Amino acid sequence: MTDALPDALAEIRDEFLALGQQERLQLLLEFSNELPELPERYRDHPDLFERVAECQSPVFLFVEVDDADVAHLFVTAPKESPTTRGFASILVQGLAGLTSAEVLAVPDDYPQTIGLSQAVSPLRLRGMAALLGRAKHQVAAKRAQA
Repeated sequence: MTDALPDALAEIRDEFLALGQQERLQLLLEFSNELPELPERYRDHPDLFERVAECQSPVFLFVEVDDADVAHLFVTAPKESPTTRGFASILVQGLAGLTSAEVLAVPDDYPQTIGLSQAVSPLRLRGMAALLGRAKHQVAAKRAQA
């Protein structure tokens, strides 16, 4: 097994690694603009969302696992925090369509593998790792309830 990473996350990683540092930051900003809005059913339910305290910005996430065992990640991050929004968008897009088992199998060090360690602060990378960790924790909890 050469790469246990889900295809979408592997493609995102490879896209970043094919670029120089400045272009990686630009790509991260592009991802920040692609963070999906919350579905209507969650907009008035901030109580469902968990704060990711490790992020410098107010970032909240919620994971649902549907009847087909597919995980869906929903994240809010302020537009004034493009780095954080970019990380959130990478995870939302990279985890889309994965089963709960596939989400749980994503390596915890994924944020460190996309080549941004020289472009953004270690604190920001820890925030992305925390986002992934919280998402996996919520998926595990939902699986246990099922």
